[in-house]
Amino acid sequence: MANRGKKKKLTVYLDPDVEKALTEFAARRAQSQSMIGEAAIASFLSPDDAERREAIVAKRLDQIDRRITRMERDVGIAVESLAVFIRFWINTTPALPEPAAQAARAKANERYEAFITALGRRLAQGPKLRQEVSEDVVQSDG
Repeated sequence: MANRGKKKKLTVYLDPDVEKALTEFAARRAQSQSMIGEAAIASFLSPDDAERREAIVAKRLDQIDRRITRMERDVGIAVESLAVFIRFWINTTPALPEPAAQAARAKANERYEAFITALGRRLAQGPKLRQEVSEDVVQSDG
């Protein structure tokens, strides 16, 4: 570069948080803010920077993809668990005559509150169901 020794002044407006970070970084490195700013701009403008940023974005997208895959698995487990429970409940629970049904509804509200409390404890403490259920379930001929 022909203008290597001749530098030009540039005025830049920074967000207070960015300015604070720059000041602290410069102090830790015993470098001037101007030198760090110049190096950062040069890095940002370099062709390698675009490739580096693309690699970072690709890595982050891969992480997001893995999380979505786990979420899909967890939702699948939840839906299948609910379906198994509903089928079991329908097959094993007889309809009650009305006087008994009223008492059952009252007891159901009490049991539901206990369920919600237990669920809250389970979610807070773990282990989570997805940790207990194997992904490698062997298909049986049944």
